[in-house]
Amino acid sequence: MSFDPEKLVNPKLLQVKPYQPGKPIAECQRELGLTHFIKMASNENPLGTSELVKSQLAKELVHLSVYPDGNGFELKTALSKHHQVKFSEIILGNGSEDVIKMAIQTFVWGQGELLIFEYAFGAYKILAEGLGFTVKEVPSQQYGMDLAAMMSGVTANTKLIIFANPNNPTGSYINHADFVSFMNKLNQDVMVLCDEAYYEYMVEKDYPQTLTLLKQYPNLIITRTFSKANGLAGLRVGYAIADERVIDLMNHVRQPFNVNHLAQVAALMALQDQDFVKQVIRLNEQGKTQFADGLKKLNLSFLPCHGNFFTVEIPIEGINVFEAMLKQGIIIRPLMPYRMKNYYRITIGTFEQNEACLNALKKILHKERVV
Repeated sequence: MSFDPEKLVNPKLLQVKPYQPGKPIAECQRELGLTHFIKMASNENPLGTSELVKSQLAKELVHLSVYPDGNGFELKTALSKHHQVKFSEIILGNGSEDVIKMAIQTFVWGQGELLIFEYAFGAYKILAEGLGFTVKEVPSQQYGMDLAAMMSGVTANTKLIIFANPNNPTGSYINHADFVSFMNKLNQDVMVLCDEAYYEYMVEKDYPQTLTLLKQYPNLIITRTFSKANGLAGLRVGYAIADERVIDLMNHVRQPFNVNHLAQVAALMALQDQDFVKQVIRLNEQGKTQFADGLKKLNLSFLPCHGNFFTVEIPIEGINVFEAMLKQGIIIRPLMPYRMKNYYRITIGTFEQNEACLNALKKILHKERVV
């Protein structure tokens, strides 16, 4: 009898489609032979990492042979002070996906379901289905998050609701009044995880101030990350803030030493360098205007931009837009995995990177020859 590992796993696992990250620069260089690429596919920080962070990391290499602080004492202490919450209300993760997985493991069980929006960040479904749980998607409204549809989707089996605010990849967001209204209607035996990976970029005045709502809604979990505005995507460090009883339960499934020493130190330094974050936000706001103006001149439609990326519709027959952009040294993110045909997510970069991207799009639209 031949060995067939597929017979040894949960059948649901065979239906899970692995997450496809943005194409790495090194891979593009190997495949196309070009030496210079601009990656605008993964919403990374175009300014890189704070100099304060980099200078401190060089001093920490002597500690690589020692396990990190499993409780993340210094980082959690700094986060509690920064956000004015209790130390016991914070849990750290190897990126926010790690914390989201803990929430799913903790609160979805038995015949319980995870409820998400259509066009939600693909990792939510992969994490839940990989654990053998059912994921239910509710329809969106013009690529936006429909809270009425979400409320209608809640059943006795709903254990956890996850949504990103703003949403990746569509850029839509839920305002404070609508969020509070939703939470007021929802029974508190359903947990709600609000993924705020892009919250630093949200300059909109009606963006929910979720931290102020934690005492009112003990079933609320807020996740944030150092990967975006703080430029630490390569180190993978995120965290959640919630009622201390919720955090205590999530700690039951947290892997020991799940955040490495360099990541903890880098995040600690990043918190101290808020001037760098302000610089990043200023650049992003300038890039929003530059990109919006450029896309309008090209007669390209795009969804409202909330965050550090644009979701652009590029319906050109007979041309593979992703490949054509690659040949010009620009990496963007096709959204076919989200069933968004002809849509692409493009990270806002520096002025020069944005111009290069817009010029590459212009060549494609004019059907010029690209190498």
